[in-house]
Amino acid sequence: MRDVVEIGLGKTAQRGYHLDDIAIVPSRRTRDVDDVSTEWRVDAYPFKIPCVAHPSDATMSPDAAIALGRLGGLGVLNAEGLWTRYEDPTKILEELASLDADADATKRLQEVYAEPIRPELLAERVRAMRDGGVTVAVRVSPQHTLALAPVVLDAGVDLLVIQGTLVSAEHVSTTDEPLNLKEFIADLDLPVIVGGCTDYKTALHLMRTGAAGVIVGIGADEWSTTDTVLGIRVPMATAIADAAAARRDYLDETGGRYVHLIADGGISTSGDIAKAIGCGADAVMLGEPLSLAEGAPAGGAWWHSAASHPSLPRGGFCIAGEPDGTLEEILYGPADRPDGQLNLFGGLRRAMAKCGYRDLKEFQKVALVLDR
Repeated sequence: MRDVVEIGLGKTAQRGYHLDDIAIVPSRRTRDVDDVSTEWRVDAYPFKIPCVAHPSDATMSPDAAIALGRLGGLGVLNAEGLWTRYEDPTKILEELASLDADADATKRLQEVYAEPIRPELLAERVRAMRDGGVTVAVRVSPQHTLALAPVVLDAGVDLLVIQGTLVSAEHVSTTDEPLNLKEFIADLDLPVIVGGCTDYKTALHLMRTGAAGVIVGIGADEWSTTDTVLGIRVPMATAIADAAAARRDYLDETGGRYVHLIADGGISTSGDIAKAIGCGADAVMLGEPLSLAEGAPAGGAWWHSAASHPSLPRGGFCIAGEPDGTLEEILYGPADRPDGQLNLFGGLRRAMAKCGYRDLKEFQKVALVLDR
């Protein structure tokens, strides 16, 4: 039974834990790091590392998605981003990279994202990614799924990501016909990843839509303002563990249908990745860490997809920083600093080896301890 704390007469709150609150406990066995596998797959699509890119224009252009795919991860292009609004957004990205992190940056983001989405550009970007020879994934928001999905599907996407700050299987609206996720997914002939969600019930309901994967978390990091704008903040360790419990129950309910969990939020080091997997995630969604790769689309600047919302932006603008290294060095090393921000998946492999686990599924069973 989880701790429940009384915060006032008649009102209680469940205790939750961040990734920083927990630590991994090694087992009685260690393993050679060369015998450890970080491979995972979604449906028929295999990946060398459990890395999914956050669909921000700061990190994901068609070329960046191809580069990540060739290195074994999954790049996700935002179907509602700059690459589908402008023929060549490179000049805009260069301008954004030169902005200061103040209120004017948010205003400028809103201005450049006010340009309408061009379906022909969206189709062209998907085809370019397909020509790159990698698994093609595109993100659409729940509000625009019905309008944009036909374009994406006709262009030949492999994985569809339906992602908002929070997504539920039961959206209620008295003004618009809401997206019926279960019916929508049932009509498709490709895997769909949906999210974010932060609790057991929502995760279970999203699994029942037929989704191949569920995004856990709201992408919260030091630049996210969802907490201050909406008051929503669910600690990631607890959110992942609750979603993993929902998956166990869904496995029993369906007789073995496995839904992948992708942790999105509060993950910036290899230790964070290891702890997210240890809580039950199959993969992690990375944003800001990828923005510091040499050649990142925005030259080191970082912003969340929700940072450009026209009326209620939920994310700060991060000033462009010096590159940490190439994309390959960020993912695989070698690292020349001891802070866990380079060689992210080499660090994961080492953690798995130190604890004696040979693959990600096994590592989800690792013991954890509270250390705060």
